[in-house]
Amino acid sequence: MNVTTGLFYIFSTVLLIAAFRVITARNPVHAVLFLVLTFFQAAMIWMLLKAEFLSIVLVLVYVGAVMVLFLFVVMMMDVNVENLRHGFWKHFPFAAVVGVVIALEMAAVLMGGFRGSEVVAGEASAATVSNTHELGKVLFTQYIYPLEVAAAILLVAMIAAIALTLRARKDSKHVSPGLQVRVKAKDRMTVLKMAATQAAAEPAPVAAPEVKA
Repeated sequence: MNVTTGLFYIFSTVLLIAAFRVITARNPVHAVLFLVLTFFQAAMIWMLLKAEFLSIVLVLVYVGAVMVLFLFVVMMMDVNVENLRHGFWKHFPFAAVVGVVIALEMAAVLMGGFRGSEVVAGEASAATVSNTHELGKVLFTQYIYPLEVAAAILLVAMIAAIALTLRARKDSKHVSPGLQVRVKAKDRMTVLKMAATQAAAEPAPVAAPEVKA
């Protein structure tokens, strides 16, 4: 067993443990942090497969943006953990069956991808061809329509999320920037002439100085 194979088994073991802790951690913040660790291990496996672009994108997009956003949302929300756990064991058998089916399907698809001849051929081709260039060529030629559909779906989801979270609050102290720009100097301060509310105090009498003989 060479160094690459040993690193693959180490990264895979940590990935499986972290993924298991994502669904078993009692604290939602800890679950998100374990998911970040899972993505890091997946990125390392992509790096071992000489797919540097996919590895960096996984770290920058999912770990650097999506998971950080999830972490802030979980920390800001008052999540009731007891309500989330309610009914977990009731649906656990069905979830376990679905997980086993997915694992068997992935094993059946990926089992032939770890043969020695195919790995050597992949290493030889990766040394001469840029996988980033080839991936971009495939995306913008053969899969251009699915790429545009995915972009449209993400745009609609972003607009829907903004529309759902945008609420008009009566207690908000929001000031319109347009009104601030249109403010004139004479409107900033107004001098009012008001009548006195109290009578002016009479000055105290001044005592005459004593004259000595």
